[in-house]
Amino acid sequence: MEEHKKTEAFYQKLKVQLYDTAEWPSQYLFKFIVETKGDAIKNIEALFDNMGAVIKTKESSKGKYTSVSIHVVMDAPEYVIFKYKEVTENVKGVISL
Repeated sequence: MEEHKKTEAFYQKLKVQLYDTAEWPSQYLFKFIVETKGDAIKNIEALFDNMGAVIKTKESSKGKYTSVSIHVVMDAPEYVIFKYKEVTENVKGVISL
């Protein structure tokens, strides 16, 4: 329960920062790190399908992890937060940056 409060506080702070630093709709860069093996990359790509997203991946030097960068136009900070939550709930072991 305490972790949930921290998470909600983080998202509330992020929402304020996003409203303060950009005009909406706006181009937004999502960055995630996942293990290279498995379906995590495909799962993330599927969550941004049909959104006009430009998705780039880059493996770590040893190939164990992959960074996933997603450039996409978002309508408002609430949608950015929704996407972060959607990815973390649906992709096992993802790290959001």
